[in-house]
Amino acid sequence: MGQFDLIMLGPPGAGKGTQAANVVSDYGVPHISTGDMLRDAVKNQTPMGMEAKRYMEAGDLVPDSVVIGIVKDRLQQPDTAKGFLLDGFPRTIPQAEALDAALGGIGRSVGKVVAILVDEEALVARLTGRRICRTCQAPFHVSFNPPKTVDVCDRCGGELYQRADDSEATVRNRLEVYRAQTEPLIEYYDKQGVVARVDGDQSPDKVYAEIKAAIGPAA
Repeated sequence: MGQFDLIMLGPPGAGKGTQAANVVSDYGVPHISTGDMLRDAVKNQTPMGMEAKRYMEAGDLVPDSVVIGIVKDRLQQPDTAKGFLLDGFPRTIPQAEALDAALGGIGRSVGKVVAILVDEEALVARLTGRRICRTCQAPFHVSFNPPKTVDVCDRCGGELYQRADDSEATVRNRLEVYRAQTEPLIEYYDKQGVVARVDGDQSPDKVYAEIKAAIGPAA
């Protein structure tokens, strides 16, 4: 097993991206996201990448078997020798079972699953409060990073708007999908004794301190 073979779980708005960047920086492991992997596999024209491309060009979801093949290929590259951080995968129990089998086939296993837990209403407030400048794309938040003038960008004076996928109805739907499909993974990995639950209702620094304590010191 790689020393830091990690998976990060958490609902939309939990701050996974920020914390994943911290882990990658401190522990020297690659941040592996399925979106990046699919794009790389297609670009490099690997057999699995060409298979994925057929589905993507048809507008279909890439099946689990192909995604698992791409993950397995990626986890055998030299930069994963110290470990890896998987983000955005697995999303379902069947994906987790297939990942376990694939890792076992290359003599590895999931070492730790970091589950960032955040109250649902707090997530709704985080996600629906985001605003973006139409002109320069600067990000703001009505609660955490408000502009000096409502709906006006501090940087360029452009109009601030709410992205369609940040509307309350869309946010609640995304959270519902997460609860139904991905949250059961916490129980799945609990049975393997590898889950570290982290309170995401804190400052990012405190959240990361909990994550570091759960993972252990970098080599």
